[in-house]
Amino acid sequence: MRTRNKQQLRWGMIAVLVAMTMLSTEHYRARAAQSSAGADASSQQPFVIEYYYKTKWGHADEFLALFKKNHYPVLKKEMELGRILKVSMTAPRFHTTEDGRWDYRVTIVFKNAAIANDNFDSGPLIKQLYPDQETYKKEEQRRFEILDAHWDLPIKDVELDGR
Repeated sequence: MRTRNKQQLRWGMIAVLVAMTMLSTEHYRARAAQSSAGADASSQQPFVIEYYYKTKWGHADEFLALFKKNHYPVLKKEMELGRILKVSMTAPRFHTTEDGRWDYRVTIVFKNAAIANDNFDSGPLIKQLYPDQETYKKEEQRRFEILDAHWDLPIKDVELDGR
């Protein structure tokens, strides 16, 4: 009888372990499905990056002219392609301390995070827009020569009314 009880106990424990494993597996599958659905929804949300430019003293106007001439038209083409939803530029109204100073902030709203990070080759667009590649390259080089600093900052909205 003891052998029979031990066997029943073993089979009972095995059944409990199998049931726990199945429940655990279902729980993780459900969580993964929820997470995946949430990731899918968020991956289709617009993705915003702010690009900050700090020019050398006295070169802000030159930088702006070169940006408008050589870079903004490329961004507008990407808008036509549907990759970018919006491009805007701001400048501070007043000065700040030198270590926190920036001259222009360009905000680009991409269609989604995947597009923002897909290493898009803008070369064909640039060749189409600027047949004189030598001049284009010199001017773009100059645009970056007159910078003291440049940084990119992906941003996200923070929900204040929700959890």
